[in-house]
Amino acid sequence: MHQLICTNCNELYDDETKTGRCIKCDEPLETVPVHDGQISEEFPMEKGIFNRYGSFFPFLDLDDSLSLGEGTTPLVHLGKVNDEIKGSNIYIKNEGMNPTWSFKDRGTLTGILRAKAKGIKKIGTVSTGNMAASVAAYAAKAGIQATILVKEEMAEEKIGPIGIYGPRLIKVKGNYRELYSESIRLGQENGIYFINSDAPYRVEGYKTTAFEIYEQLGSKIPDYIIIPTSAGGNFRGIEKGFRELQLSGITDRMPILIASQAKGCNPIVRAFESGSDKVEQLREYGTIAHAIENPFPPSGNQVLRLINKNRGLAVGVSEEDIIVHQRVLAKSGIFVQPASATSLAAANKLINEGTIPSDSKIVCIATASGLKFTESLKHHKIDVESCDIEDLENIMK
Repeated sequence: MHQLICTNCNELYDDETKTGRCIKCDEPLETVPVHDGQISEEFPMEKGIFNRYGSFFPFLDLDDSLSLGEGTTPLVHLGKVNDEIKGSNIYIKNEGMNPTWSFKDRGTLTGILRAKAKGIKKIGTVSTGNMAASVAAYAAKAGIQATILVKEEMAEEKIGPIGIYGPRLIKVKGNYRELYSESIRLGQENGIYFINSDAPYRVEGYKTTAFEIYEQLGSKIPDYIIIPTSAGGNFRGIEKGFRELQLSGITDRMPILIASQAKGCNPIVRAFESGSDKVEQLREYGTIAHAIENPFPPSGNQVLRLINKNRGLAVGVSEEDIIVHQRVLAKSGIFVQPASATSLAAANKLINEGTIPSDSKIVCIATASGLKFTESLKHHKIDVESCDIEDLENIMK
């Protein structure tokens, strides 16, 4: 049996608790780290990330029939295509190329595999958008019922891409933090397995991002990884992936991990800058980066611990910088959600300040496609010309 361990007090558990958290200290759980993982040369990346990296998931029955082709996303070297990119060695890990256009698909698959192993017939999630679409899609693929709880004020353009998969979709008015905890309680009572943002087996799926980055860089570890951070699950998963590579003797060091947040909703950054080891709930907040707009991240304290453990950073960027860097990435051929642009904005900020050298090898995680939130385009000047067909020849000249 593969146990779970508390990320704070190291208490061991043979199975998930009712809350998905440690009974003693109420901090997140994770699976006991793998020390003997191997990258299987038998399977190329294109054959599926859970074939190639299967030994890092000894606790899952890796069923390919539930896959939608997640992972193996591009790692794009930006180069110096324009003066707005300050570093000479910056890469974008474009997670918007996953099946439902966000990184969430990696964790949804591992979460749904765990649910199937437990014999659970219903799954659910609480989400601001990306995870909702992911869980709805993978539930449809698996032929099981999904219950999706979203905030009452969710943008209308996000509803259709969730509802199209046929889940039970419920808008809930009220405190988002309370909705998170209520979902788990009500899920227990109604036989619904909630794979929320920092559920232990969801976090496991995000390890594969680290494995891919290592391989795509030619079996090398980057100097820095910058991760747009909301609840903290993706940050934890990527860190755990690099940690397991090191524990397994495949690599000899860890990258420095940096959490990027919007200044309009930055509880982790505030705690880091104040030297606190606890994240405090924000009472007032608001940002265009809705995908990372979480005033009280459930894995916030663990993200702080991981940052401090590996000399990392937490960086806040302004609304203006988010919009600017969304456009900068578009000029490089990559259209991302505003939240995704925070990682490149943070990289440029840190290079400008002299905090990290401009020639550092930096991987910026772009968590989701810009197609997930096209309303953000109203913040950009889009040039369009028009003419009669008779005038087209002259205009083209």
